[in-house]
Amino acid sequence: MQYPIAIEWGNDDTAIGIHIPDIPGAVTAGDTYEEAYAAAVEVAHLMLEEIAGAGEDVPLPTSVAAHRSHPDFEGMGWGLLEIDVTPYLGKTEKVNVTLPGYIIQRIDNHVRLHGVKSRSSFLASAALEKLTRGT
Repeated sequence: MQYPIAIEWGNDDTAIGIHIPDIPGAVTAGDTYEEAYAAAVEVAHLMLEEIAGAGEDVPLPTSVAAHRSHPDFEGMGWGLLEIDVTPYLGKTEKVNVTLPGYIIQRIDNHVRLHGVKSRSSFLASAALEKLTRGT
C-alpha cells in the first residue's frame, strides 16, 4: 500500500524529515533523502507492528490531498511510501480462488517485475486498496 509522506527538506544545518500522517507517531529524519526514506520505511513497520500488537486496527493510507491543507505540513513536499501491511492484518487463511488464465499471467508478471512478495500478497493488497476506496 502507498502511504503519503510529508517531506520537510533540510539544509546544511538540519536533516531531512519525513512524516507519515496516516500512521500515528511515524516521524523520522536522515542526512540525505535516501537515508530519511529508509528510516521512514523502518519506522512505519515498527509503528504498525506496535499498533497490531496492541490489538488495534492497522491504519490504512488515505490520499495526499487529505493531508496537504493541514497546517502541520505547510510548505512540505509530498511523496509515497510503499508498505506491505499484510503481516499486520492477522493470521492468514487459505482460500481457493478461480481466475481466468490471462489475469493470473498479468498478476504473476506484476509480482515478478515489481518485487512483490507473492501472488497472495498482491491479491491481498489489491483487495485492501479496493476496500479502502469504498467503490
